[in-house]
Amino acid sequence: MKLTDVYAENVRKMDDMLHVGDNFDVIRKDLQIGPDRMTLYYIDGFVKDAVMEKLMIFFLGLDKLIPDREEGMPEDPVQRFVDKALPYVETDITTDVNSMIRMVLAGATLILGEGFGARGVVVDARTYPARETGEPEGDKVMRGARDGFVETLVFNTALIRRRIRDIHLTMCYQSVGRSSATDVVICYMSDRADMTYVEKLKKRLTEIDTDALSMGHESLAESLIKSRWYNPFPKIRYTERPDAAAAQLLEGSVLILCDNSPEAMILPTSIFDFMQETNDFYFPPLTGTYIRVLRQIIFWMTLFLTPIWYLLLKNSQVIPGWLDFILPTETGRIPIIAQLFLVEFIIDGLRMASLNTPNMLSNSLSVVGGLILGDFAVDIGWLIPEVILYMAFVAIANFTQRSYELGYAFKFLRMGLLLLTALFNVWGFAVGCVLILVLIATNATVNGTRSYLYPLIPFNGRALRSLFFRVRKDRGVQKGGKTTGGNA
Repeated sequence: MKLTDVYAENVRKMDDMLHVGDNFDVIRKDLQIGPDRMTLYYIDGFVKDAVMEKLMIFFLGLDKLIPDREEGMPEDPVQRFVDKALPYVETDITTDVNSMIRMVLAGATLILGEGFGARGVVVDARTYPARETGEPEGDKVMRGARDGFVETLVFNTALIRRRIRDIHLTMCYQSVGRSSATDVVICYMSDRADMTYVEKLKKRLTEIDTDALSMGHESLAESLIKSRWYNPFPKIRYTERPDAAAAQLLEGSVLILCDNSPEAMILPTSIFDFMQETNDFYFPPLTGTYIRVLRQIIFWMTLFLTPIWYLLLKNSQVIPGWLDFILPTETGRIPIIAQLFLVEFIIDGLRMASLNTPNMLSNSLSVVGGLILGDFAVDIGWLIPEVILYMAFVAIANFTQRSYELGYAFKFLRMGLLLLTALFNVWGFAVGCVLILVLIATNATVNGTRSYLYPLIPFNGRALRSLFFRVRKDRGVQKGGKTTGGNA
């Protein structure tokens, strides 16, 4: 759709398309510049008031809208207006009405004027409501930076550029969603990332056919990845920390930033990447290695601890004498398998309740929850102390890594493994372990040529070593676009 050469008709068309009379926050401002007229369109709350006020004062001080042509000035009258009469840095001349509408709704200001013909000038003097940058609640560190991503895209890109001052840092903009037209940025280092993979991501973003990314990164992830509801493993890794994001870029990863979302998507991703935390790199190598190995051991125990314990209870005759202490002296009024599932559900119920509990009452809820899961449950015979002990360890150990998706994936697999063990004993446990490996190996992600089990499959010894041992040089050595070091 195009404008015409008649100013009044262009204004009328823009009024109709923006529904100026129906929307209280869509502002139309008419100015008389000498003998000429000018109309500005913008969204209240999206413009920088001080900037727009100064621009209007400047415009009203002009003798005419379009300056006379002087030597060295362009013949195009609209270009002369931008060069001579528009004292702002971010401007663009466009003939596409759809582009004008989209920019106004995104917060920019549109200028229509007599003598502009079928063109408009877009002034990007927008600002978005935003909270201050602060440390992410779910990704805190004992040492290091305390800033985090926010819901405003341009703030997030600035936080990354503050850490990487390199000409190869590239931020490629795209718009996704028919109704939402959400701003999405692909961020990568052009000299370190796999450019074939980058082009593939750009193409997939362009091909997304969705009405809106209403849930931010989650909507984008579901649009990028073919749904496999039966596989609970997370498809994409996220971070709210600019320092971790910058480290990933320097290792050859690709980030996707989405407006209205305070997270960065990290691609490609393997299951082992979730076991590394930013804290590992803010401590000396020995301390970082200890923390990393401990995290790996404890988190994998959350998957196998209760199924192995229950398997040993079902086959108590094979337990050696020195392990007799794991056998409960009482079994309770309900079967142990039912007790394990009951505590799984109770823990999730308390977790959901805590999310909706005011901060001033959260400590009280924790005390009440502890009493319910402790002495009271044992006294009435619902639970035995061993079940409470093992499930308490599992619930706490889940927080050794920050990915809620991976924590729930392990929870579902743990419950499935318990159920198969209860039904088929040793064979059920063995089949469950095989199914877990199959689900991990076949998890569909936006990984390009990299497996979800990398660096185990395909094997990369140096990268595999960096998953367990934090050494000074494991921050990523790039060769041919592939990472040979560890991740933050």
